[in-house]
Amino acid sequence: MRAVCHRIIINKSDAEDATQMALVSIVRALPSFDGRSKFSTWIYRIATNAALDEVRRIKRRPLPTDKESVYDSPASDRTSAVDAQMDVSAALSQLPEEYRTAIVLRHVADLDYEEIATIQGVPVGTVRSRLARGRTQLAEILGNQNAS
Repeated sequence: MRAVCHRIIINKSDAEDATQMALVSIVRALPSFDGRSKFSTWIYRIATNAALDEVRRIKRRPLPTDKESVYDSPASDRTSAVDAQMDVSAALSQLPEEYRTAIVLRHVADLDYEEIATIQGVPVGTVRSRLARGRTQLAEILGNQNAS
């Protein structure tokens, strides 16, 4: 859940807030879980919704006036593997919300297309197209970052 929230939101602090809100929501909604879906799918849906709610809250915040970074420490202090992860995180943050969410649920949470469709409330074909378009845009963004 934490990884899903972090990849959807990118900013660690905001992702932790979303994870905490998701956990509170799960505890509150647990008595109403009816078993029509897998428990893990139900939890990922709650986590995804909490993360998307946090993204909406973030968009309503005033823009920072200085060069604040979404990362907690400078990239120069990181290894190349962490630098690459930061590049992917930055690229993910540039994707439209629905593409980013589908990619995170597929590649971070390792959910199948049907589970992603249930969580996002869309048909499986829409999940497939969101993943394809998201991957294409992600590759373009990462390619442009490597070219600079």
